[in-house]
Amino acid sequence: QVQLVESGGGLVQAGGSLRLSCAASGRTFSNYGMGWFRQAPGKEREFVATIYWSGGNTYYAASVKGRFTISRDDAKNTVYLQMNSLKPEDTAVYYCAARPGGGSVNQNHYEYWGQGTQVTVSS
Repeated sequence: QVQLVESGGGLVQAGGSLRLSCAASGRTFSNYGMGWFRQAPGKEREFVATIYWSGGNTYYAASVKGRFTISRDDAKNTVYLQMNSLKPEDTAVYYCAARPGGGSVNQNHYEYWGQGTQVTVSS
């Protein structure tokens, strides 16, 4: 089992920044691919970013590429999502997820999920 706990969400003005953290426990974190997903009110959950177990490969949704950065610190069992130049359309509950091996853009590939953290961007 892997337990994931997100933090760092909040209210920010458009153009601002936030850094989300996802702390993992329970298994060897470095063996897991990690992903960030988000779900806006009335919409389906969507892919945001993923990072492979080695940290060498990262992929982003087109809507966040160039503004968001995913990273991991295996010594701290933590994955981060640095969000810059935030827009009102980034408002959502953000979830981190884990899967053995490589990352994935497909949420159905993930075994473990956090409880989510709310990000609200005001215009």
